[in-house]
Amino acid sequence: MTVADAATRTLEAPGATLTYDVRGGTASDQPPLFLLGAPMGASGFATLAGYFPERSTITYDPRGAERSTKDDPSTESNPGQHADDIHRIIQEVGGPVDMFANSGGAVHALALVEVHPEDVRILVAHEPPLAAVLADSENAKAAVRSIRDSYQKGGFGAGMAHFIAITSHRGPFPDDIASQPAPDPSMFGMPTEDSGDRTDVLLAQNILGITHYEPDFEALKRASTTIVLGAGLESEGEMANRGAHAVAERLGQEVVPFPSHHGGFLGGEYGWGGDPDAFALKLREVLEENGG
Repeated sequence: MTVADAATRTLEAPGATLTYDVRGGTASDQPPLFLLGAPMGASGFATLAGYFPERSTITYDPRGAERSTKDDPSTESNPGQHADDIHRIIQEVGGPVDMFANSGGAVHALALVEVHPEDVRILVAHEPPLAAVLADSENAKAAVRSIRDSYQKGGFGAGMAHFIAITSHRGPFPDDIASQPAPDPSMFGMPTEDSGDRTDVLLAQNILGITHYEPDFEALKRASTTIVLGAGLESEGEMANRGAHAVAERLGQEVVPFPSHHGGFLGGEYGWGGDPDAFALKLREVLEENGG
């Protein structure tokens, strides 16, 4: 089965209907490889999945994103809900799995391992944007809340422009970060008109839950899962990159450097390209080094 031949399935979960894809592989002795992000959906991993034709791969759309629906999109989601969703999918396809999780998906994967370590044999968590665990956590969380405030006041364009500015900031956040003027949406090619909608899957439903989550590090240390933290070579100093370093330090590990940036595995999905050849090679190397 090729990437294009993915079998699409749906699964009911409390408050949501989840859509996920399963691609067959040629090697029956390998566990499935689950590729996930948040709120990035399955379509963001089409390129990366193609580099593992021997593995059965799973991708999915988080609740409220792309093909997965949410009963009340005006409500916030939290990592515990997403972890339960992922657990349900793994139960359906059969586990344990090896997992590559990026960004918010890495946060949700850590939350999953805390309560269901038996689901995941190897977790490669790439750049979890955990503002709550940074040395400058109070300023980082205030910076994220300022994104949410811009969205609530001005809509999608205002919120997304502020999101880009904050997530691309390198180094610790200054004390006055939340009071600094929000950027002009037009500077980032974002719409300046407000549609009135306040249900965006990132800016309304997930941004606070992801960034403000505080992992149970003792549970992660006890877990049978092999946890590897990855960070992009080109995104050094950005909040998500620093999140990987902070989690690794709390777990007594070193971060594994990955080629390119926060979305280094992308091959043009969402109009964003990284270095997928090198990224996939590094991911394969990390999995093999850890028994995958």
